Amino acid sequence: MAKTAKKKPPADPMPRRIDPCVATLVDKPPKGPEWAFEVKWDGYRLALHVAPGEVRAITRGGYDWTKKFGSIVAEARELVHASLIIDGEAVVLDEQGRSDFGLLQRAVGRKPSLHDANEIIFYAFDLLYLDGHDLRSLPLAERRRRLEPIVADRRGAIRFSEEIHADGAEFFRAACELGLEGIIAKRRDAPYRSGRRPEWLKIKCARRDTFVIVGYEPSTMPGAVGRLLLAAKKGNGLVYVGGCGTGWSNKEAVELRELLDAIPAARPPVVLKRKGAVFSEPLLVADVEYRAWTQDGKLRHPSFKGVKKRTRNMKIYSQDE
Repeated sequence: MAKTAKKKPPADPMPRRIDPCVATLVDKPPKGPEWAFEVKWDGYRLALHVAPGEVRAITRGGYDWTKKFGSIVAEARELVHASLIIDGEAVVLDEQGRSDFGLLQRAVGRKPSLHDANEIIFYAFDLLYLDGHDLRSLPLAERRRRLEPIVADRRGAIRFSEEIHADGAEFFRAACELGLEGIIAKRRDAPYRSGRRPEWLKIKCARRDTFVIVGYEPSTMPGAVGRLLLAAKKGNGLVYVGGCGTGWSNKEAVELRELLDAIPAARPPVVLKRKGAVFSEPLLVADVEYRAWTQDGKLRHPSFKGVKKRTRNMKIYSQDE
């Protein structure tokens, strides 16, 4: 009797969308050989869906942004597999090779910019589906082992997000010194699960400096500040470095406005045309925690930590240093 040919197991249907795994914010890197570390890219989270005759770029929120990432989509068509889903981050790098979210926003925006969509790079860090097989139940180490030969040698619009083989604390310290946003830690043995998960951790770099308060923008809450207007030293004067609108309670917002209304400025201490701005004499300073600087010299993600009177020998952030 002739042997019956074994049937191949049915292929896993390719999902139209996978909710991404989202890292949990923690204060410090974990320890142990079970953790893998990567750079935390500062961009748009994307899933690249490659199928016969179709490539889609899907955002974390489920939006189809295929048209915004033309160079990435074009290169994805060259990947030598019939179907795959790659998880990663779309970024634009600055002159120091650091991902810069502001540059990315301008590259995908409608307004004219020095940066265009061809500068956007997709850093691939996970493989969720490959040629008919759903890989999400596999450990991270195995998923990345399969991803690496697909994208590792590419230097164009699609690149491999390398694992950094180092102690987590040392890597985090080096990342912050280089001005990176932070690092990501992932358990090598964990499957891929959607939603915010403890198997993926993010540790963000934060800077803290003192800036002069030169005014405020009123809040919608009566008698309170909505944003503090901040300045740094430059030469013999001050230069505006952005507004800070978080970090205080409602009570503190009212107290800050009372302090600033008591020292109104006869003329603006900085060059700033902003509707609704109320300027004050530069006699108070704010202790501010922030992520980084934008290309145009403004604070990124500033958060208020305290206020005090300005003194002659006080250390104020200077753009001359």
